[in-house]
Amino acid sequence: MKYIIHKITGMVLTGSILLSSCTKDFQEINTDPNNTPNALPSQLLAPALVSTLHYNMIRNRNFNNELMQVTVDPNDAEGRVFRYDFRSNWSDYLYNGWYSELTNFKDMYRIAGEELTFNESYQGISLICQSWIYSMLTDTYGDVPYFQSNLAKDSSILEPAFDRQRDIYLDIFKKLETANTLLAKGTGITASSDPVYYGDVAKWRKFGNSLYLRLLLRISGKAEVADTCIAKIREIVEERAASYPIISSNDESAILRWTGVGPFVSPYLSVREQDFRSPGIASFFIDNLVNWNDPRIDIPTYGTGTPTKINRWGIAPYQGAYLGIPSGYAPGDNPVKKSYFYSTSANSGAGPTLQTDPLTGMMMNYAEVQFILAEAAVKGWISGDAGAYYTNGALNSITLWLPQWEVPIEDFLAAADIQWLESLTLDEKMERIHLQKYYALFLTDMQQWFEYRRTGHPVLPKGPGLRNNGVMPARMTYPVYVQSTNPTNYKAAIAAQGPDVISTQVWWQKP
Repeated sequence: MKYIIHKITGMVLTGSILLSSCTKDFQEINTDPNNTPNALPSQLLAPALVSTLHYNMIRNRNFNNELMQVTVDPNDAEGRVFRYDFRSNWSDYLYNGWYSELTNFKDMYRIAGEELTFNESYQGISLICQSWIYSMLTDTYGDVPYFQSNLAKDSSILEPAFDRQRDIYLDIFKKLETANTLLAKGTGITASSDPVYYGDVAKWRKFGNSLYLRLLLRISGKAEVADTCIAKIREIVEERAASYPIISSNDESAILRWTGVGPFVSPYLSVREQDFRSPGIASFFIDNLVNWNDPRIDIPTYGTGTPTKINRWGIAPYQGAYLGIPSGYAPGDNPVKKSYFYSTSANSGAGPTLQTDPLTGMMMNYAEVQFILAEAAVKGWISGDAGAYYTNGALNSITLWLPQWEVPIEDFLAAADIQWLESLTLDEKMERIHLQKYYALFLTDMQQWFEYRRTGHPVLPKGPGLRNNGVMPARMTYPVYVQSTNPTNYKAAIAAQGPDVISTQVWWQKP
């Protein structure tokens, strides 16, 4: 009986999403790791991070990568993501998963605020993680439940209102301000509870402020908030930099490094090996790496004496050549798959693959921060050198994966004809920044898709088989069950935002 009661309690925590027919995993997801309703903050952090990254990585692989021409899963059937053609059942997985993990992070915040378990650093970390998840939710779906979400247990709100994206973003900024203040106090946490920074709260603070920059930049194109966002970016980077430390090296990147031990096993290992090898590498992704002689794929490096071979991203060539599949090809064209990501067995013990690589648990890396600063500088919002930020971003995008790489970055960029040039137009500079940022964001949840929707960069080729009028989808639709379980608020949301279709732009995309 105690077991049944505990399971029911875990179900209630998830709020209105439990009314879905897709609740198979919620009992386990929302049960704390020690099977007790009195978990400590230190017991909630790691499981919630691991679960969130499971959701992120699976949809990065089979959704983001297909839209953003990293991979192509060739098939002439209907509903192929790489053709901008996907059904509403794609929506449930992230929506359910992210909201269920928000319950755990909110519980962590609440417990860390209680007298016997008081810890301001766990509260700050919780606010950062909540901000991270809520930002992914709203950037994926648009207007979503925010202020009333995850309140089924405490307030019996089973049909939460949908909040406008603008209001969500502004409140996320408040959370990140509070997190910065809480973490500045330096209260210690249990190192073993933290699989990202191993108890270093100063690095969590840097991640929170770097996330702040990511999100300020995301909505900086909206006239109604542009001045506020630009002023805050300048404050964080220049005017009060000491009060807002940001990620300043690869070692400070927010990455949950999979060890393969206990719960820290990459979700890619749960993908069948034949399924992992099934998608081919898209032409856009692989052609740039080949043309640049990029060391992250299995090609000879230069400038190091005897040529060596490095394969950190585990890309398998086809008969010795790295040739990709053109994304968006028309049904019936039937291109041959000529490069793909290694699986564990296909690699035959030659080194890490994306199934086993510890760096795939990506949340935010240093190179992304440098490209954020490059864009801010090129637009004149901060006084730094855009070219220096760009060059440093390109360098650290490579050395994150290949720390032993010693080729001068200026030589590499010049040989590849992608060096920074002040003579370029603003649009050309944006293209150069975002092409490199595209590779820096490899494996980082849906960030490539979000940034493309924001900027239109990097320019992606358009295949003849694309649906949605050849326009990149602007959002995922809401899960179908929301229409029946929360009908009043669902109708209000689409009345405010627009039709519940993939072409409806979210607030920060609209002119």
